[in-house]
Amino acid sequence: MGFSARGLCALTTLLGSLLFASAPLHAAPEAPTATDTIRIGQSLALNGPLAELGTELRDGAQAYLKWINSKGGIHGKKIELVSADDAYVPERAVQNVKKQLDNDKVLAFLGIMGTANYWAVMPLLDERKVPSVAPYTGSDDLRSQASPYTFWVRASYGDEAEKIVRQLTTTGVTRIAVFYQDDTLGISGVDGVTKALRKRNLTIAAKGSFDKNTLDVAPAVRTITAADPQAVIMFSTYKATAAFVRKLKQSGNAAQLFAVSVVGVKALSSELGADATGIAISQVMPYPWNAALPLVREFETIPKALQPAAGLTYTTLEGFISAKVLVEGLRRAGPQPTREKLTAALESLHNYDAGGYTLDFGPGKRQGSHFAEVTIVGSGGKLMR
Repeated sequence: MGFSARGLCALTTLLGSLLFASAPLHAAPEAPTATDTIRIGQSLALNGPLAELGTELRDGAQAYLKWINSKGGIHGKKIELVSADDAYVPERAVQNVKKQLDNDKVLAFLGIMGTANYWAVMPLLDERKVPSVAPYTGSDDLRSQASPYTFWVRASYGDEAEKIVRQLTTTGVTRIAVFYQDDTLGISGVDGVTKALRKRNLTIAAKGSFDKNTLDVAPAVRTITAADPQAVIMFSTYKATAAFVRKLKQSGNAAQLFAVSVVGVKALSSELGADATGIAISQVMPYPWNAALPLVREFETIPKALQPAAGLTYTTLEGFISAKVLVEGLRRAGPQPTREKLTAALESLHNYDAGGYTLDFGPGKRQGSHFAEVTIVGSGGKLMR
């Protein structure tokens, strides 16, 4: 049986509710922390098609947390990141989060990965009043749920779509198609492009979707090439993006190609080789190789033994920034942090400069950044601004 993308949103939300509804909720939302340790939960893809992204996100966060621990921790407490693999499967994400809450007694969560996964776990986090920092998804629909406990560190797909459409239309490009995976990630992207084009009295030239479980992109290629677009914006993970790019080029179509940040430039370049050259990718984190950026210099001061195996990438930097935001929240929460204190502390991060990347939270404000810029894959996979 197939489900529409919007149907999947509802299904994953229902799934989350059903999986935790049978378990008794804690009478009190507060979770005590061990005397010398603060445990932070995390569920993300460490195996499967998005393992590289998940591993880099985790390792970037770990690098910062281990560095803080090496300097004595926060208020004398060490921070332990409890990471669990969900292989990008919502059911497993819910199981991981439940276990980390009930067995591991985590105080908060950091970097839960995936749009459908976060749809599934967010009801549980809200029910138990658990702070969640920097989910790795750009979904505007998730942000519209106005979860009081979710603090978004990255810009949304709508922000990325607006940046791409603005750049295209200012150069005279008006026939813009969208390639997307038929799930919550893809439909958020389509909605973002639709809104950005509507502001300019334009509509999407063609939409081509695919089932992410099959990676059959041929029908989408046929639909899009028939419209002869000047540009195609792709809301898809790297394997599907690579398959689409190859088939589109084989068709003879010369449209400008734009991917979004979740594609992962390293994974895409590895998959496509020379065919990746010229693809534009929107980014929601600062350029990692800008030596003038305080964040980059800070990252590079970490002892090599603590740095991620992948080195400095957009994804490891995002993990690093996200952990830095959490740590600042813990610092402001005081020596005896509770979920309530941490939520209030994170909310107090008004115009917080993380080292060249500013976040602005506040009462009723949980979207910390709208930063987005466009980069281009050059020869040899080198990313240029």
